[in-house]
Amino acid sequence: MESRMMHVNIMRLACFAAMSTATSGVCTAQRLTGPHSTGSVPAPVALDTRGLFQEKFARVGDDVFISGQPTEQGLRELRAQGVTTVVNLRSPPEMSRVPFDEAALVKELGMEYVYLPMRGTPELPYSPAAVKSFAAAMSGAKGKVLLHCTIAWRASHLWAAYLIQNRDVPVATALEQARMINLMDDMRMDGDRQPVEAFLGRALAEVGHGKR
Repeated sequence: MESRMMHVNIMRLACFAAMSTATSGVCTAQRLTGPHSTGSVPAPVALDTRGLFQEKFARVGDDVFISGQPTEQGLRELRAQGVTTVVNLRSPPEMSRVPFDEAALVKELGMEYVYLPMRGTPELPYSPAAVKSFAAAMSGAKGKVLLHCTIAWRASHLWAAYLIQNRDVPVATALEQARMINLMDDMRMDGDRQPVEAFLGRALAEVGHGKR
């Protein structure tokens, strides 16, 4: 009996430590990145920022993290956890206030840096092109992906648009999952328009009630 319990514990530890490896009948990995991503998209799981990420830090599935601005240590820890691509949505003026060169550090750590600056302005708009660029980064990633902005608000809207446009997730489900990160419906671009609608290039009502 004791030997059997030890075996079960070892297998559980193996699942936790190697989430990217599928083992028949014991645990399964769900890849959301890379050219062969599989399965439905699970709900985000809020994680403790531990002072390494501004405001929010969440994980989606086994290989996507969505957060506010990471610190140097936050990026180093994510690299150690297998992150190979960092997608940054913050504008140049915002990044000028960060006390380290994020692009340089990401490259130093051997990760790919995808810079998609956006502010919802004519110069840096939220647009369908941004969703297309993010989708390309997701499918081209060789490992896990970090998507971040300042407090994960823009990142949440982009994530919702990506789920609707590229993963066939129903609108209501995509919005609910994004709210679990930091979508915040009460924050709007102009009037009643939301960034997710600008990313999709149409109003949510036009996308359909619970349909793509």
